[in-house]
Amino acid sequence: MTTIRLALLGCGGIMHKHAGQSQKIAEVQIVGLCDPVRSHMQKLIDRSLTHLTDPPPMWDDPRNTDEMYRETGANAVVIASPHTVHYEQVIGALAGGLHVLVEKPMVTSLEQAMDVERRVNQSGKVLCIGYNTPCSVEFSTLRQIIRDRSLGALKVVNAYIAQPWMYATQNSWRQKPELSGGGMLYDSGAHVFNSIVWAVEDDVAEVHAYVDNCGSPVDVNGVVNIRFAGGVMAAVAVSGLSRDGSHASFMFEQGRIDIDPWGGAWMEIHRNTGGKVKYPTTVGRDGQPLSNFVDAILGRDEPRTNARHGVLQSQLMDAVYESARTGQAAKPRVN
Repeated sequence: MTTIRLALLGCGGIMHKHAGQSQKIAEVQIVGLCDPVRSHMQKLIDRSLTHLTDPPPMWDDPRNTDEMYRETGANAVVIASPHTVHYEQVIGALAGGLHVLVEKPMVTSLEQAMDVERRVNQSGKVLCIGYNTPCSVEFSTLRQIIRDRSLGALKVVNAYIAQPWMYATQNSWRQKPELSGGGMLYDSGAHVFNSIVWAVEDDVAEVHAYVDNCGSPVDVNGVVNIRFAGGVMAAVAVSGLSRDGSHASFMFEQGRIDIDPWGGAWMEIHRNTGGKVKYPTTVGRDGQPLSNFVDAILGRDEPRTNARHGVLQSQLMDAVYESARTGQAAKPRVN
């Protein structure tokens, strides 16, 4: 059995999900932890790595990741650090010969995203992004329907996400622009934006956005209109001052698909004639990004996300913030 020797970089909240999932994957061995706050690593060991007889070694200086990779023999890494440090950590891991699973967003600018894509292509390594929906059967089914046009051409998407995000992230790095790169739109909102660009699979041609910081250093509320190069139009509302909820409708020439854009937990397919349609109930191993990452490394599945998805997301987010800043429609660079 091939062993994935996995290092964990950034041991805060979301890493507990990946660490817990690692216990279910026989091929994964956790070999090292890195976080500038030592208590974060200890909490991860105590709560989410309880299956380990011997705790993995810890590094509390993220500048020493090369040392961690070398001393542990890591061949893969999960990166769950503040957004603006993703770029340096991703290219450092690729340069060290590691496969990379990086939490969203992959990076915080289009230039960085294009550079990461180039480096991934040169390295031959697997890079996946930890978005919620691409590994779900629901979004896999949606994307196939868009591709094969079994409901005709996709024309319009409407979506929203709402959370009490501003209160939940007070005093954290998520409201510090130098670490987060943006606010609710870049953080939780990124899942909905990615769900759309992942399914549509097209360059973003034009964006018109309005945002409201609501007294925070970063954006909290926003509305975004998107036009894709192929003609699909989307409207997205994001609220970081509301009760939890999310919904998306993908509107085709011959029907509509309603779906959960946050986690892909449910979907309803409606034809113009014939009512609701059943859909498949399995895809991949278990719908989790870490499982897909491991299976992609071992050649058992295709990566459900890759650097190209990071490029498309960066096209969109750069344009969102440019439009919000200028009050004008923004046309992102297409490569």
